[in-house]
Amino acid sequence: MNQRTVRVSISGLVQGVGFRAWTQRRAVARGLSGWVCNRRDGSVEAVFSGTGDSVVAMLEESRVGPRNARVDVVSVDELADHLTGQFIVRATV
Repeated sequence: MNQRTVRVSISGLVQGVGFRAWTQRRAVARGLSGWVCNRRDGSVEAVFSGTGDSVVAMLEESRVGPRNARVDVVSVDELADHLTGQFIVRATV
């Protein structure tokens, strides 16, 4: 199975619009492991780990986000290590 793990930084109007909860729901529905958190700079950061197709689909959804969000930029970095377990919401960093 082709596993892929990415760290993403999402900027725009992405805090105060339910982005973290939306991301968690969408990631769980896609069977992804990882996490999502708000950053003090106003962005959202996440790690998505799972099948390549599921990660690609999550990245596409992240470029739109939930209703009331405005996504300006999604930066993606590939990671070598794969995560397992639940997809969680982390505290702001």
